[in-house]
Amino acid sequence: MLLLNILDTSLPFTNPVLKFLIILIIILLAPIILNKLRIPHILGLILAGAVIGPNGFNLLLRDSSIILSGTAGLLYIMFLAGLEIDMNEFKKNKFKSLLFGLYTFSIPMTFGILVGIFILKFSVLTSVLLASMFASHTLIAYPILGKFGITKNRAVNLVVGGTMITDTLALLVLAIIVGMTKGTTSLEFWIRLFISVMVFGFIVLHIFPIIGRWFLKRYQDHISQYIFVLVILFLGSFLAEAAGIEAIIGALLSGFALNRLIPSTSALMNRIEFVGNAIFIPFFLIGVGMLIDYRAFFTDFETILVAVVMTIAVTLAKFFAAWATQKSFKFSVDERRIIFGLSIAHAAVTLATVSVGYNIIIGETETGEPIRLLGESILNGTIIMILVTCTISTFVVQKGSRNLSIFQSTARDKSDTENEEKILVTVNNADTVEELINLSTIIKSKENKESIFALHVINNENSDVKAENNAIKILDKAIKIAWATDIHLKKLLRYDMNVLNGVLNVAKEKKITDLISGLHVKTNISESFLGDLTEGILSKCNATTFIYKSLQPISTIKRHIIIMPNNVENEIGFPFWLLKIWNIAYNTGTKLVFYGTEQTIKVIKNIHSEHPIEADFVIFNSWSSAKELSNNIKLDDNLIFILTRKDEPSYQKNIKNISIYLNRYLTSNSFILVCPIMKPTSINDTIEFNNPSLLEPLEKLDEIGKTIASVFRKK
Repeated sequence: MLLLNILDTSLPFTNPVLKFLIILIIILLAPIILNKLRIPHILGLILAGAVIGPNGFNLLLRDSSIILSGTAGLLYIMFLAGLEIDMNEFKKNKFKSLLFGLYTFSIPMTFGILVGIFILKFSVLTSVLLASMFASHTLIAYPILGKFGITKNRAVNLVVGGTMITDTLALLVLAIIVGMTKGTTSLEFWIRLFISVMVFGFIVLHIFPIIGRWFLKRYQDHISQYIFVLVILFLGSFLAEAAGIEAIIGALLSGFALNRLIPSTSALMNRIEFVGNAIFIPFFLIGVGMLIDYRAFFTDFETILVAVVMTIAVTLAKFFAAWATQKSFKFSVDERRIIFGLSIAHAAVTLATVSVGYNIIIGETETGEPIRLLGESILNGTIIMILVTCTISTFVVQKGSRNLSIFQSTARDKSDTENEEKILVTVNNADTVEELINLSTIIKSKENKESIFALHVINNENSDVKAENNAIKILDKAIKIAWATDIHLKKLLRYDMNVLNGVLNVAKEKKITDLISGLHVKTNISESFLGDLTEGILSKCNATTFIYKSLQPISTIKRHIIIMPNNVENEIGFPFWLLKIWNIAYNTGTKLVFYGTEQTIKVIKNIHSEHPIEADFVIFNSWSSAKELSNNIKLDDNLIFILTRKDEPSYQKNIKNISIYLNRYLTSNSFILVCPIMKPTSINDTIEFNNPSLLEPLEKLDEIGKTIASVFRKK
């Protein structure tokens, strides 16, 4: 009793510990309870905010702490959208995003103006501002996409790009209206706004990536990296406000700026998503719910009318915009659902607009009461519209996401376990473990999170307690790194005659498809290296092998230079390593530069036409001039050399000089030596790609693998 007397239990609660506890309990229980009812947890958090808020049971006030956390959550949503967008797909569909942005802005603007003037009988100025609220939208259901693994879908990329366009135009309308009411829309105002926006865009899109690459190359501490990302997020948001536009635009562009530096498979991305989905975004959703006043439905008929009209109008307008987009680009019904579901939700810009409009006084009544540009009925009606549109958004996006996810999963044949992708990473040095694991997560194709093995081999002659403890320490480090990327890595400790035997035996036992080995950063590649370890693997291990020396984090690489020998496209291993190189670009957004013969480049371009990535193609005919490449290599480039054996069509004598070339000319660059798989012993030396069974494993991985396999079936 004494404790209860000391604590203040009056409503609303003011004790910060109790307030935080209540919110955490809601965040914890909402998904558990609502999943059983098949209600999206995002909607549950909004409803929970309405229940505990000042218009519900009044447990908590929507005070500065809630507003601060909610603002951070809103910016986080926009930042994640920019960070997770597939930049290659975005560039490919930039004109589609532009058209969708114009659709989803112009159609709701037209609806809004007509509804405001002819149905609600508002003034022209009020109707235009109301219409701008219809045109904007918030990606409130975006976290649902990550749950179903479809954030890189073309419809999602289109909506993210279109969001930036429509929200910017809506905020521009707001700026014009505010300027007109205050009499500040002079030529000087527009010149100042234009210059400030251009400076802001240049800083975020050009300076931020330079700063990000510099920081991530030099500081590997995980906490420092995450805090740095937050600094970039909020700095970009602040600069946007300083430029005269809304902070959410700065958050979205900050995500674009760091997109290529934070791969979707990286541990840093996993931390960003985890903290956002666990803390920041739920706070925002609960804060939105606290704005809802259900009593308005029973006390004010005008509010009911405005809310119903606004909700119906904005729903129809956004649906027509999504329908027009679907018909224009021949999207599927589920992709239309994604477009409509993401663009129907209103929160951020809508709240900003209604708040500004409510505070603009345009006159007084006879009794001296202020006449606001957006009155009480619009303010309350907007809150109801936000609740309804967010509800529609969560249900529609969840349905569309589930259908697309099921379609993607059933498109792959999971019944053939013999063709599973299995990656083996040899971890004999603690200093190289992290980058080797990072490479393994970047080259993998399938969603299977249990396809990576970490192997440490102990020589029988040197086996003792110290060696075993060291091996366990290294393997535990590998597991910890993999867990940070949400990968369930399987560790293997092997005793054998030597490292090579141990690797070969494990690769055979586990039916490994890809093998990754590393070189220490201080170790030069010796002339005997290619003959000892690599040739041993080439002659006995039927797996695509990657020998990696990392001088900087792979996420900070600007270009991957792939140097291919003549006739490499005629080897059975070619499509298998090409898929992995493609995955590097797909998962990191990094540019690829292919050096090869005209025929090789032609084959790769055929694949590129089906699955475009950022890539350049250079005709390169002779390894004897390989050293001339050093003039075109930059510090942040990674070199990828494709190696072959003597009995392969692509073999050249000068290939043995790679070690000299790397040690003499490119000591400051990371590199990967790729050893393709061997021909099956049952296939003769003049094999061509006309045996269907050879390419089946490739087809079962993903759509890119299927495309590569189809190209080689036509050879």
